Amino acid sequence: MNKKLKIILELAGFLLASLLVFCLLSLLSAPAGNRLKEEVQNQNNTLNYVALGDSLTEGIGDATGQGGFVPLLAKEVENQTTEKVELQNFGHAGDTSTQIYDKIQSRDIQAAIKDADFITLTVGGNDVMKVIRDNAAHLSKLKEKDFEQPARNYQTELKKIFDTIRLNNPKAHVYVLGIYNPFYMNFPNIIALQTIINNWNIATEETVKEEKSTSFIAINDLLYKGIGGEKGISENQSQINDLLYTADSFHPNNIGYQIMADAVFKEYQVINEK
Repeated sequence: MNKKLKIILELAGFLLASLLVFCLLSLLSAPAGNRLKEEVQNQNNTLNYVALGDSLTEGIGDATGQGGFVPLLAKEVENQTTEKVELQNFGHAGDTSTQIYDKIQSRDIQAAIKDADFITLTVGGNDVMKVIRDNAAHLSKLKEKDFEQPARNYQTELKKIFDTIRLNNPKAHVYVLGIYNPFYMNFPNIIALQTIINNWNIATEETVKEEKSTSFIAINDLLYKGIGGEKGISENQSQINDLLYTADSFHPNNIGYQIMADAVFKEYQVINEK
């Protein structure tokens, strides 16, 4: 009886020791896999968003001071997906296409571009303004042809911007916003300005079409017409666009920026459903 009990106890001890060894090995091997899985999940659940451009990216006219359409777009992406959006905004008021190109040569911005999952770019408005400022002495005589060579120069700079982005990140989708016409109140003497704005947007869209993973977002009609499809800015200076910042009647206000964010997000959904 004692001999049998001894054998049973030895067998039970062996089984218990084997079980402990198995559990220990499981504990040692599982965390590495779990950590890797968690890291992949965290990576998959975070989207890096880089915003490049001018005052529209900086958010001039946004009464909240949070950055205009950029954080609104980030929030829309978060609300409609399972991803958390990490945002870096490099917008700077007044920058032309040349200045934006120069700015994205910095190591910090290129590092951000490299890690980006998607990018927005606002560009072109200050290039148009430069032509207007350079001809301030004879605004009423400005013609469409006066903008043709500047538009070609702009396309060259825009292509250089795209080349820099793609050198650092070949895959991230880029959403390029067009420019809009808030100029009737500020420059009522330039009769052809709406055509000039349209042509400028065509130049941008043509350049965008040559790029992979790049979309053009038209905002001119959205902001030019105001809420309800009615033209907000006209030759009559008593008519104020309900989507523009009242302090300058030039930049979008909070509602205008929300409409811009919605337009970009609509395209974002189309691209990411493919």
